[in-house]
Amino acid sequence: MPVSGERYDVIVIGAGHAGCEAALASARMGCKTLLLTLSLDTIAYMPCNPSVGGPAKGHVVREVDALGGEMGKTIDKTHIQMRMLNTGKGPAVYALRAQADKVLYQQEMKKALEMEPHLTLHQNMVERLIVEDGVCKGVVTRTGASYYGTAVVLTTGTYLRGKIIIGDLSYESGPNNQQPAIQLAHHLLELGFQTVRFKTGTPPRVNKHTVDTDKMELQPGDAEPRAFSYETTEYITDQLPCWLTYTNEKTHEFIRDNLHRAPMYSGKIEGQGPRYCPSIEDKIVRFADKNRHQIFLEPEGRDTLEMYVQGLSTSLPEDIQQPLLRTIPGLEQAEMMRTGYAIEYDAIVPTQLWPSLETKMIEGLFTAGQINGTSGYEEAAAQGIMAGMNAGRKVQGKEAIILDRSQAYIGVLIDDLVTKGTNEPYRLLTSRAEYRLLLRHDNADLRLTEIGREVGLISDTRYDRFLAKREAVEKEIDRLRVTRVKPSSDVLTLLAELGSSPIDNAVELAQLIKRPEIRYEHILQMAAAEVPVTADVAEQVEIQLKYEGYIKKSLQQVEKMRRMENKRIPEGMDYTLVSGLSTEAKEKLSKVRPLSLGQASRISGVNPADISILLVYIEQGVKRRAGV
Repeated sequence: MPVSGERYDVIVIGAGHAGCEAALASARMGCKTLLLTLSLDTIAYMPCNPSVGGPAKGHVVREVDALGGEMGKTIDKTHIQMRMLNTGKGPAVYALRAQADKVLYQQEMKKALEMEPHLTLHQNMVERLIVEDGVCKGVVTRTGASYYGTAVVLTTGTYLRGKIIIGDLSYESGPNNQQPAIQLAHHLLELGFQTVRFKTGTPPRVNKHTVDTDKMELQPGDAEPRAFSYETTEYITDQLPCWLTYTNEKTHEFIRDNLHRAPMYSGKIEGQGPRYCPSIEDKIVRFADKNRHQIFLEPEGRDTLEMYVQGLSTSLPEDIQQPLLRTIPGLEQAEMMRTGYAIEYDAIVPTQLWPSLETKMIEGLFTAGQINGTSGYEEAAAQGIMAGMNAGRKVQGKEAIILDRSQAYIGVLIDDLVTKGTNEPYRLLTSRAEYRLLLRHDNADLRLTEIGREVGLISDTRYDRFLAKREAVEKEIDRLRVTRVKPSSDVLTLLAELGSSPIDNAVELAQLIKRPEIRYEHILQMAAAEVPVTADVAEQVEIQLKYEGYIKKSLQQVEKMRRMENKRIPEGMDYTLVSGLSTEAKEKLSKVRPLSLGQASRISGVNPADISILLVYIEQGVKRRAGV
């Protein structure tokens, strides 16, 4: 147990998905770290869908793993089903998704925290921050204990002034009837932070024995072994199925008849809900032309009968939810084990953060996860590892690590938050990234492992393995560029079988693989060669060559944008002195305080003419300082 008054390098508040990654990152960097949580029993808790990954989110989990995080390894050890989504589309949008064993996931993550040498884990509620002269020096708990640290990371999730709403019933609570953080929420307001009220929700859970899966479509996992973590070598093969069913007109009519009892329409709910994960009530109103909506039945674990009813998030009264369930095929006899609910909570306005996730107002204070206005475990983990890394770097007197939009979906996520802010719970989407072809699921290690190594989160063994893979990819690409195949009868026959046009002359293998119908294994057949490369190396070789032209164009766009990112804006710049800037631009620039012209160009309300004026002003200032 930590002693009141004890000093730490980094203190992390909250042990959800952001807090776990933040604490592990700083501790693995060698920082003496304290992780304080409301309950040791809810570490890495999944109050909503017990799943990890999906479009964009799966990319993020791979990126967290490439940096040296824990989420990918944990879900690989504890999932009950894993599937690769969007396989009918290009590799830029392939997305791995896993259904978790909810309890096992928590246990495995808790074990990782407990086993970390530089990390102290303690159950206590933080109610105040110790702030002196604009610098965060520590925290004070409900029991009166004080802990001091060079950096503090707030990862309070949806607990700040949390309020559960079910029909006309509402009460102060964190997710699933956990304690809410009331005093800390008020304290942040006292410190001057601007907050917003957001809302999210969760569906009912039902007893599997009362579900008729014969009336539903089976949704099995992939037969091919898959993993999020680059370190995983053992795969779970005994997967559990999920099932798909649909709402119908009877469901929709029942909801319409009871809309007057829905708190989001009666005025009971004040917070702004997530656009991309609406409640079933909201779906029926907003998409009135749809005659059905998908409903997935997903097990919550191997040793429980609870099933998650994905797609039926609701805050309708409890007495309405049971009959609502029974309008859906396969759920006619379903017994509800847990009631669905909405939860309102406070989030800070994320434009109050630097791209390092350190707050602009208080030095040494970082925030990560749903407190920053995001939704989803994956977005939280991504912010957590970055906040933990940068808190550790601050302790070490090193410059913060900031990923740009061309390096990672994590860079897109954080840049969107701190530059544009959000007026609803933010969800990461592949469409938010300008360079999707560069930010693929398959190449997260090639993009980010070097950064994880620099920070100190990648072991020697893992780094050596990464270097070997990268070298193998380069060698095989070089081999395919210099190896030619002649139009022999065997080659022409294979091309015909694949529906590919014949060749008249010798052709480089690197050119043939660019054809959509030709895969890497076909190239090996044509060349009558057996090259000892692993599956992940072969995947990289094929993608890099097949999409080479598109990748080059993306890299040219990145270089053009990077010139803007390298134009730094002087710290503490007074935008009111820049003549010619629009009034709106002056207000927005003064609020966000961008670090570069690139970031300034992405602020809503700052137009290209403002950027041109700003560029001239900065260059004139540089010349003046140089005495030109």
